[in-house]
Amino acid sequence: MSDEIRRLLRAFRDGNVDEEEILDRLVRKPYEDHLLGRFDHLREARTGIPEAILAEGKEPEQVAAIFDEYLQRDELLIATRVTDAIIDGLGERIEVLDHYEAARIVATGRPDVEPERETVLVISAGSLDRAVAEEVAVTSRLLGNPTERLFDVGVAGLARLAVDLGRVDEAGIVIVVAGMDGALPSVVGGLAPQPVIAVPTSVGYGANFQGLAPLLTMLNACSPGTAVLNIDNGFGAAVLATKINQFGLRMAEKRECRGEQ
Repeated sequence: MSDEIRRLLRAFRDGNVDEEEILDRLVRKPYEDHLLGRFDHLREARTGIPEAILAEGKEPEQVAAIFDEYLQRDELLIATRVTDAIIDGLGERIEVLDHYEAARIVATGRPDVEPERETVLVISAGSLDRAVAEEVAVTSRLLGNPTERLFDVGVAGLARLAVDLGRVDEAGIVIVVAGMDGALPSVVGGLAPQPVIAVPTSVGYGANFQGLAPLLTMLNACSPGTAVLNIDNGFGAAVLATKINQFGLRMAEKRECRGEQ
């Protein structure tokens, strides 16, 4: 249960809010109207994933306004794909925010890693895939996962991956980011027993078709069981890894409550 719900229930207990407001906040209108749309303030309590915004294409003053609200509440807000205009619009706020330039992410804080979760290993094929791979890694860390990086180990020089297979074995969840022909997730999927999530990138020559070629390669991978995200969707891959981690912990807690080993 999120801190927001806890505060609301305490206020109800203390007589500071009535039953109708509880119903409005939790059932009838579990969101807030804002310049950027309707913000779902119960998303984390419901799904385990806090509010996030795709900053690219939004007006800088609108993004700055929502950051002001979340800073006041001391709650996590993640903005992905931030542009130079968004950074300029944040002004002095950037001093109290965390800006991950390579990942193009701005966030209100750095939540603690939950050590009981499995480690998420982010693997990238080439140096030009790094922006998406950093989006994966930073988002994963902000969502509380122990996160490691293994970059620039694509199939053009597969020996680079071979020397680090021990790290792959130790990871709990593997996310593979690749452009060009998109072959790396198939290789990793044929070696790894843990869940493998593939992210195609728009990096490549003309026949790459802005990421369509690696997307199709990953969807048609001969190593079965790999989850494939949309082109350049590093954020979505980190969210999926987080949900896998959270679900595993919930199942372990249920077994413990039943007295199972």
